[in-house]
Amino acid sequence: MQERYDLICVGMALVDSIIKGFDPEPISASGYRAASGSLNVGGEAVNEAMAAARLGLKTGILCTLGRDAAGELVTETLRKSGVDTGLIVYDRDHQTPVTTMFVHDDGTRQSITNSAHRYNFHPEKYQDRFLCAKALILGSLFRAPFDDADVIREVLTAAREQGMLVIADTKLPNFRFLKLEDLKDVLPLIDYITPNEDEAKYYTGRNSPEEMAEVFLDYGVRNVIVKLGSRGCYFKNRERELRLPACSIRAVDATGAGDNFVAGFASELLCGSDAEQALRFANACGAICTTAVGAGTALRDREQVLAFLEEEKKAGHTQELTNEIESDRMDTGCNGYSANEDDEAVRPHAGKG
Repeated sequence: MQERYDLICVGMALVDSIIKGFDPEPISASGYRAASGSLNVGGEAVNEAMAAARLGLKTGILCTLGRDAAGELVTETLRKSGVDTGLIVYDRDHQTPVTTMFVHDDGTRQSITNSAHRYNFHPEKYQDRFLCAKALILGSLFRAPFDDADVIREVLTAAREQGMLVIADTKLPNFRFLKLEDLKDVLPLIDYITPNEDEAKYYTGRNSPEEMAEVFLDYGVRNVIVKLGSRGCYFKNRERELRLPACSIRAVDATGAGDNFVAGFASELLCGSDAEQALRFANACGAICTTAVGAGTALRDREQVLAFLEEEKKAGHTQELTNEIESDRMDTGCNGYSANEDDEAVRPHAGKG
C-alpha cells in the first residue's frame, strides 16, 4: 500500500475539562472555587498526532468522534495543528468522551471518566486508513479501543505485514482488563512499548525499572521505555540499556507529557537521528509540554525544541546518558523508516503521562 503519511496515530479522542487549583472548601451549600478552568482536546492519539504534525511529520489520525460540539472542537483543533482529519470515523450514535481533570499545584492530576470513554470502535475494520504510513502509534494499549485482544491482534498483525514501525503507549485499564499473558502472541509485533512507572508496575508486578523492562522483553517486545516522571526514563532492549534524566523545568501541568515525548521520538526516528539525539529531543518535547495547562498548548514546532535543548546546554543542564552498554546509529532516513525485522532502536521520556 502506498505510504501517504509519515505517521498515523490510532486511539481515543476526547475533550478534557481541566480544573486547576481546586479548593475543596465549599463557598456555599453546593459551590466551590478553583484557580482556573479550561477546555482542551485530548486523548493519547490526539495529543501525539498534534505534536507530531507541529514537529513536521505528515500525520493522520484514526479515531471516532460523535456528531456533537465536543467532536467539532476536536476536529477543528486537529486541523489547526496540521493533522489530516480525513481518516476520522464519525458516529451519530455515540458521544465524544469528555474527561473532568483536576490538576494540582505540582503538575500531577486526577481524572474522572464516564460511559462515553467505554465505547470500543473497531480500527481493525479500517485498515486502509492506517496502513498507508511509515509508522503507527497505538495511543492507549490496554484502554479502548485497544482493550480487546482481538482488535489489538488484527491491527498489529496488519501493521507488521505492511512493514510499519509500531510504537505502543500504554494506559491503566478503566473498564476492561487485559494482562500481558492475554497478548503473548502479539507483543513481539511491537517495536517500542512506553509505559510510565505505575503502568509498568501494574502490568509486570515488578518494582524496579530494570525488572519491569525485563518482563516486557521476555514477552517479546523489542524495546522498552519506562517513563519515570521527574527522574527521567529508563530504556532497555536485548543489546543495551540507557538512562536519561528529566530536563530541568518547573512543571505546570503534566497532562500529555508522555504523548509529546512519543511524538518527539517518532519525529526524530523517522528523520534519521541516532539513539542519543532522539532521546534528548523526545525528552525536551515532554518537558516543554508541562510548561502550560493542556497537552497540546506549549509545543509549537521543531525549532522551539532545538532552542530549548540549546538553552539547557548553556545552563549546564545537558542530559547525560548513563549505563549505555552499546551505541549505534538507527537505520532510518528522512525518506522513511527502513529497518529489517531484527533491527532495534531506542527512545526516552519526560513526564509520566
